[in-house]
Amino acid sequence: MNTTMKWKQLMLIVDVSAVSAIGSVLVYSKITQKKSAYSIQNGETKIPANYAGFNENGFNAGEPIDFTKAANASVPAVVHIKTKIAAKKVSNQLPRSNGNNPLDDMIQRFFGDEMWGPMMQPEQRASGTGAIISEDGYIVTNNHVVSDGGSGVADEITVTLNNKKTYKAKVIGKDASTDLAVIKIDANNLPFLLYGNSDNVKLGQWALAIGYPLSLETTVTAGIISAKGRNIGINSKQSQTPIESFIQTDAAVNQGNSGGPLINTDGQIIGINSAIYAPNGTYAGYSFAIPVNLVKKVVNDLIKFGDVKRPYLGVSVDQDKFDAGDGAHIGGVAKDGAAAGIGLKSGDVITKINDVPISSWTELQATVSSYNAGDKINITYKRDGKENTTTATLSSKTGTYEAVASNVGDKLGAELQTINKADAQKYDIGGGVLVKKIKAGGPFSKTKMEPNFIITSVNGYEINSVDELAQAIRQMRGESIQMEGIYPGYTGIYRYPLVQDEE
Repeated sequence: MNTTMKWKQLMLIVDVSAVSAIGSVLVYSKITQKKSAYSIQNGETKIPANYAGFNENGFNAGEPIDFTKAANASVPAVVHIKTKIAAKKVSNQLPRSNGNNPLDDMIQRFFGDEMWGPMMQPEQRASGTGAIISEDGYIVTNNHVVSDGGSGVADEITVTLNNKKTYKAKVIGKDASTDLAVIKIDANNLPFLLYGNSDNVKLGQWALAIGYPLSLETTVTAGIISAKGRNIGINSKQSQTPIESFIQTDAAVNQGNSGGPLINTDGQIIGINSAIYAPNGTYAGYSFAIPVNLVKKVVNDLIKFGDVKRPYLGVSVDQDKFDAGDGAHIGGVAKDGAAAGIGLKSGDVITKINDVPISSWTELQATVSSYNAGDKINITYKRDGKENTTTATLSSKTGTYEAVASNVGDKLGAELQTINKADAQKYDIGGGVLVKKIKAGGPFSKTKMEPNFIITSVNGYEINSVDELAQAIRQMRGESIQMEGIYPGYTGIYRYPLVQDEE
């Protein structure tokens, strides 16, 4: 009996001690948790200081970010695109006179007629990536992935799914200005990706690039958003009206990734990978994706119409403030455009479109291009240091700029004029710009160009008007420029290298 009693007393003591110990630990834990969760004592001042971060759900800084859900959900909807361009004859584009040029005779003597004739271009094969955007087989990719290197498309396009099934694809539509294309395969019940919102993308945000780089199988890489609104001038290689406002990321992207999706951690498309920074021909740390809000607009138009119905605000950039960084500086306003109708004028600085910040001309281009003609947009702009907001209805026409001809003419040192349709037909050209007068001391005067020269192309891109010439000159800043054209009454194509004056 005594033994039993002592044992019970001992156990009671142990129980009380354990409860006391546990209670003490819990109380202490709550006290220390409260202090560490909300403040850090800063020296003797006792001023609460928080870490530079906030998360409503009590994010643990030590917890690693998990990309597996986003990657596993997205990979089945990313496809491998292969193209083939058949061998074909191409022109050497060498002009030949009427037999009055002794240089032509010398070329004929040494190389024969083959020098003037067509040459064979060998068969070309290439590969890229695409993202399935509908269960019935619509796929978004880059224009340069499916292009034949010019204005046409590859002779053969095949699509291989993640499950190794292969389909022939047809091009629904393509847009060189944004470097986007839509292709389609005959299939159903396909996995597909959802669009995100690129306006909500933040610097420092994690992003995943998915594709088929360097002939590898499906590859997922991760990085952060390192910049927005980037203009790298790459789309000017395939379009006279390039639109660039890239999302820049340091997710590893290589050749073959083109056309693949850039996704957020929720597995939504925030961009389509298009280009890499590659001074040595390989990935050097930065890649560039077309923002998905622009992608959505272009894709919808290509599926619905076969081409893009571009909306226009009717403003041109102030060249001296192209990269100012504090908004889109207006250099000119089309007299019959939407901007003129709401009273915008040269010198105004557009800072927001529908409350989305605009820091550069490229961001303005991309943002406006994501809307449709007829859409109403709220425009915030600065004039004389004051901020104003107005509403404009986007137009389907560019409008005409009274100052364009004189502005580009002043820069080039020439008096320029768009040739009319009758003269274009007479000279058997699609269009062009007549050089009426060349001014002393300007860039044109430093060439061997003579008055009455008609400019028909710049660096291989067709020029049909003064507006197009101005756009080409602006987009090719810093590049070597070669102008081609004709002299009425003379045979052959004439070429003049142009050196622009430093600004």
